[in-house]
Amino acid sequence: MPGGSTARRTGGPRRCRRRTGMKTGLIGVGLMGHGIARNVLKGGFALSFLDHPGNQPVDEITGLGAQSCASSAEVAAASDVVILCVTGSPQVEAIITGPGGVLEGLRPGTIVVDCSTALPESTLRMAEKVREAGGAFLDAPMTRTAQHAHEGTLNLLVGGDAEVLDKVRPVLDSFTEAVEHVGALGNGHRLKLLHNYVSVGFMTLLAEAAAQAADADVDPQRFVDILANGGGASVALQRMGPFITDGNRDALPFFVSNALKDIDYYRTMSEQAGAQHLIADGVHQAISTAVEAGEGSAYVPELSRIFRRG
Repeated sequence: MPGGSTARRTGGPRRCRRRTGMKTGLIGVGLMGHGIARNVLKGGFALSFLDHPGNQPVDEITGLGAQSCASSAEVAAASDVVILCVTGSPQVEAIITGPGGVLEGLRPGTIVVDCSTALPESTLRMAEKVREAGGAFLDAPMTRTAQHAHEGTLNLLVGGDAEVLDKVRPVLDSFTEAVEHVGALGNGHRLKLLHNYVSVGFMTLLAEAAAQAADADVDPQRFVDILANGGGASVALQRMGPFITDGNRDALPFFVSNALKDIDYYRTMSEQAGAQHLIADGVHQAISTAVEAGEGSAYVPELSRIFRRG
């Protein structure tokens, strides 16, 4: 499950129950999931969520009418749409197939939407199990940040049947700016891993260059400006720049440990496809050194500090 502080409630948890209208379930009320929850509720949809110690504080969403459930099975039993927003494939598989999991409570016709970052081969296996239980499955990983989740302007890359996507679009539209159908089931997660590899790869390269510039006493603002006015102009620079110049890491609240996980997934996907991953191996090695040094909970912009000499 995503990291976060222990869930808090006012007056104790409400019991999970069926409600009228398009009923939505959410498993994973972390940094991204909390924003999804608040915007689903503001969109007028009933929401049930899994009570879990990894949730962000839930006072806001319970105040908007969200209902707490004790298990993933209860969430599924109360929902027409179940959104998963967890760390990766092991968590998704446990939530779907484990004791008290989604499959135990899934009703015929329920649609599972996996917004996590996961391995495509695992996605296909989980989708088959959901289909066998009478449901449908979409992989719909997110791009953008927790701030966009809070604002309801995430982007989704959706793989799966277009007709299934049309059924859940009203819910997805409540927390997104763009929902792009990218083809067959598994393509959403494949494209997300490609996207994150390029994004994290750019930022890792930039962090190493920024570290060398700092070691050489190059003015950090001049460094950022030179890149921005030339071939280094990029979203990566926009997100890394505030930390490089002012020590502000909050432009990208994404843990180094999560970046390493995404690169691991990309390398696994590449190996399974027989594709080259030499550069990805280098990115993996660089980020691994940071995690091994105890910096896994640092945000990615802080790599420019971590990579400095001594």
